[in-house]
Amino acid sequence: MRFVDEYRDAQKAQALARRIEELCEPGRRYTFMEVCGGHTHTIYKHGVEDYLPPNVNLVHGPGCPVCVIPMGRIDDAIAIAREPDVIMTSFGDMMRVPGGDGSFLDAKAAGADIRMVYSPLDALKIARQNPGRRVVFMAIGFETTAPSTAMTVLRAAAEELGNFSVFCNHVMIIPAIKAILDSPDLRLDGFIGPGHVSTVIGCRPYGFIAEEHGKPLVCCGFEPLDVLQSILMLLRQLAEGRAEVENQYTRVVPWEGNGRALEAIGRVMELRPYFEWRGLGFISHSALRLRDEYAAHDAERIFQVPGVRVADPKACQCGEVLKGVLKPWECKVFGTACTPETPIGTCMVSSEGACAAYYNFGRFTRGRAKETTTA
Repeated sequence: MRFVDEYRDAQKAQALARRIEELCEPGRRYTFMEVCGGHTHTIYKHGVEDYLPPNVNLVHGPGCPVCVIPMGRIDDAIAIAREPDVIMTSFGDMMRVPGGDGSFLDAKAAGADIRMVYSPLDALKIARQNPGRRVVFMAIGFETTAPSTAMTVLRAAAEELGNFSVFCNHVMIIPAIKAILDSPDLRLDGFIGPGHVSTVIGCRPYGFIAEEHGKPLVCCGFEPLDVLQSILMLLRQLAEGRAEVENQYTRVVPWEGNGRALEAIGRVMELRPYFEWRGLGFISHSALRLRDEYAAHDAERIFQVPGVRVADPKACQCGEVLKGVLKPWECKVFGTACTPETPIGTCMVSSEGACAAYYNFGRFTRGRAKETTTA
């Protein structure tokens, strides 16, 4: 297939749905976790769940990079932004994420110089244009975005741009999946594996899921037919008694990953001993920080960072949503006190958040597949 409409063809979706239903054992319930928030939005934007039999249940995982950042790290970033002569830069979906002391937008309204950028290179450009100011980039994301941060740090070091630094919050997908598998709250039959992360790390790192836990995983693309085909592949493995890592997203994901991107990450960054995740708590060796060689560009070493833990609001159940224990609409404040305009938790803010997907696309209950021209 060459065009996006071909990945959204209703007739092909219905054909896949029939094959999925044929593979389902009568009386058995299947639970698959889509790890990536991008998949969650595809599922609810295009009504993919409506093409599945009632005994196939999809739950959401911790694959939204904004959603997993704890409130304390937001407060740390705001504390840096309030320092004299600081320009804090951030991706747009971080601007409204609430911390214990408000959001970036609140701090900006109070006088802090916080600017939205589309790339760490934009932040580097601001640093060149403002040699008398200290420019900090709020770096977030899984291995997907870590290479661009690493390459920007390398460029800043090569240019000896001493007024540029990174507040590093890059996290890693494999420790998060391990934490999910070790959780007693949820029993899963398989994983719809993340597509974007896999373009960097490849498929091989997921091998432990099949080998040690006996769960199949299929690396999946982001169109409706990609998701349906991945579910079919998972069900076929279960029907045949197999547990393997398979790659549905072969048009983009290389099995061994992107060697140059991985080399850039390894050159600039190293594992943290531990890092706090929203909903999952502290997970050892689950996040990255800058190596000692790049301390001059590490905001955590340049500035006094409070490092105070902030508990999530009691009404917010983002943690349970991120672990797949709750559907967003089961949260007590979903769609009432917590909306995209007035978010209480990160899952309602981010463009990849599960709560935002449910709210924006109105997927409150499962219905029947529609006879439309698109899936």
